[in-house]
Amino acid sequence: MIAAVLDTNVIVSGLLSPEGVTGRIIDAISDGFCRPVFSEAILIEYEEVLARPKFFIAQKRIETVLITVRSAGLVAPFAHARHRDEFPDEDDLVFVDAAMGADVPLVTGNLRHFPAQWMQGVRVLSPKTFLEMLE
Repeated sequence: MIAAVLDTNVIVSGLLSPEGVTGRIIDAISDGFCRPVFSEAILIEYEEVLARPKFFIAQKRIETVLITVRSAGLVAPFAHARHRDEFPDEDDLVFVDAAMGADVPLVTGNLRHFPAQWMQGVRVLSPKTFLEMLE
């Protein structure tokens, strides 16, 4: 089982495109091949973003995914990224903190949101690269 922090865009995309790369990552969680690492802040963001009307995701599906992430996942130990004031998007820091705390990669469809100079050793992977690791 491979553990990783999954950016919100991976979860959203996985629900919107269940046959695509990110959908297969969601399946890998359910099938026990991927262990999502999360914090309460990450779960809150997942829930808030998934509930946006523009995505048309049924509340029952949102609840199922959140329960699956919580039950299959690992709560990240606390870590606090340095250079917080320089980070491109402050909202993304919860993902960096979780990946640092658990010493796992961060999987995102927005690689440019996580520039190497601020990642403090955290590996940032595309969904495709991560799926290849799982397979």
